[in-house]
Amino acid sequence: MPSVTREDFDLEAVERCLCIEALELAGNIVDAAYRRGITRQEMKRRIKKHRITWPRPAQPGRGSAPAGAESDGGETSPATA
Repeated sequence: MPSVTREDFDLEAVERCLCIEALELAGNIVDAAYRRGITRQEMKRRIKKHRITWPRPAQPGRGSAPAGAESDGGETSPATA
């Protein structure tokens, strides 16, 4: 992610970068909002406004997926032997 410089006066881009940085450092919306000094609801509005993908898609080789992440949304049945 490119850093924002003093010459960059695009406030939308600055706000987007600050939101992304807070989310990456905190790992969740509540803590990211706290770091930014805003409410959780405001953080969610800014994520939507700037079209930030959160949570970030899992990268290959970066740990395992959370339980149930592989589900396609359908009902699951017990495995048969």
